[in-house]
Amino acid sequence: PQGTMAFTGKYEFEADENYDAFVQKIGLPSDKVEMGRNCKIVTEVVQNGNDFTWTQHFPGGRTTTNTFTVGKEADMETFGGKKFQTTVKMEDGKLVAEFPNYRHTAEISGGKLVEISTSSGVVYKRTSKKIA
Repeated sequence: PQGTMAFTGKYEFEADENYDAFVQKIGLPSDKVEMGRNCKIVTEVVQNGNDFTWTQHFPGGRTTTNTFTVGKEADMETFGGKKFQTTVKMEDGKLVAEFPNYRHTAEISGGKLVEISTSSGVVYKRTSKKIA
C-alpha cells in the first residue's frame, strides 16, 4: 500500500474533453447535462492511507460526498445522483471504480487531478488544478 498522501487537496475544474458524447452515452438527463457543462466543480479529497473522502462542490451549493476504502465495497453516488455499491481499487497509483455504466479512474498527474470515465468506448477526461 502506498503511504503517500498523493490525492489530498482541493482541485478546481480546469478543462474537459468529450463531455457531450459521454453524458449522452450514460443517459444523463438534459437538465443535468447543462448543469455539468463547463461546471466549475471543486473536488476536495482527504486521503488517510487507503481511506478516502471525496467531495464535489457544485456551483449553487450542491455537494456530493463519497467515502470509501480502497479494496472494500462502499456505497457511492454517481454523477447523476444514483446510489450504487462498488469496490474502489488502486492500480498503478490510480483509483479505479466501476460505476453502473462507466469505468472511472482518478490520478494525480503533474500536480493536477486527472479523472477519466469510459463508457462503451467513449472516453471523458476531466482535469482539475490544485487550489489548496
